[in-house]
Amino acid sequence: MTSIRKVSAIAGVSIATVSRALKTPEQVSPGTRQKVLDAVKEAGYRPNWLATSVKTGKSKSIVVLVPNLLNAFFQRIIEGIESAAQECGYTVLLGDTQGRKTLENEYASMVLTSRADGLIQLDHCFPFSDNDAELARSIPMVSVGERIESQHHYPFIHLDNYSAGRALAHHLISYGHVRFGAIAGQIQSQIYRDRLSGFKSVLAEENIDFPDSMLVGGSYTIEEGIRGVNELMKHKKPPTAIFCFNDDIAIGAIHQLRSLNYKVPKDVSVVGFDNIRVSEFMHPPLTTIDQPAYEMGVKAVEMLYRMMHNQELLRTREIMPFTLLERHSSGPINRSTSQ
Repeated sequence: MTSIRKVSAIAGVSIATVSRALKTPEQVSPGTRQKVLDAVKEAGYRPNWLATSVKTGKSKSIVVLVPNLLNAFFQRIIEGIESAAQECGYTVLLGDTQGRKTLENEYASMVLTSRADGLIQLDHCFPFSDNDAELARSIPMVSVGERIESQHHYPFIHLDNYSAGRALAHHLISYGHVRFGAIAGQIQSQIYRDRLSGFKSVLAEENIDFPDSMLVGGSYTIEEGIRGVNELMKHKKPPTAIFCFNDDIAIGAIHQLRSLNYKVPKDVSVVGFDNIRVSEFMHPPLTTIDQPAYEMGVKAVEMLYRMMHNQELLRTREIMPFTLLERHSSGPINRSTSQ
């Protein structure tokens, strides 16, 4: 097996420098790190990370818990996490939990047993079991998008969902809409509460009624959009505008509206949330809230890295900017069908 000495000779640096470049890249210059990486490739060197972990107590790995790996928004966050982690010399271990508590507990326990050094949670649930809760207080853990529901405060990166909900409401009201429906995602999460509160606050300010029966849903899926439209459009006076809590729901909603012979946006305007890649290429292109998902992933790693290295955090809450992207799925109310 190729040794670290050969890498050192090829790169023209000391063995200690090779070790720092691979384990703590922030301690060497970008040029030196690149020389070492090139030498590693040329020599075919493979570090014995297991031996390193035993010796140092560090695995140089982080666990990322994802409630649904097929979700395009989460995929974009993970891209940012992967990129930033590689820059810091860490590998990423993905756990697709499907929202199942037992899987969350199993993946999270990897940090407690030194198989990973930190954890990034993309859901709102506290991922450790009740038995491990006390031990977990000292674990480096950051959440992205959601806030972890726990008595202990964990740092998080998120969007101003309340203001984004208000922006979408203002957008639809500007087109004359007064009958609204909403298809929500997980109703237990802070995201749900913030987006809905922001949206309803504008309707209240404009004295627009929003009956409880016009709020449906419960998961961030295309199928939820289909079910939601079926439920909303049964009303004697169905909505002329539908706020979907993510783009997947909006995809299902537009599909089902077409199946029921409604035209979007002529008969019903539809707005989404997240700006996943496909939203721009839908028919019609989807009006949505753009979240800087990739950048959120990068910020999470930066924050987690400081925690894993016992460095003080500059802030424990990072609020990311959003942009309302007006495309062609929303438009003026059709007076002839809104009576």
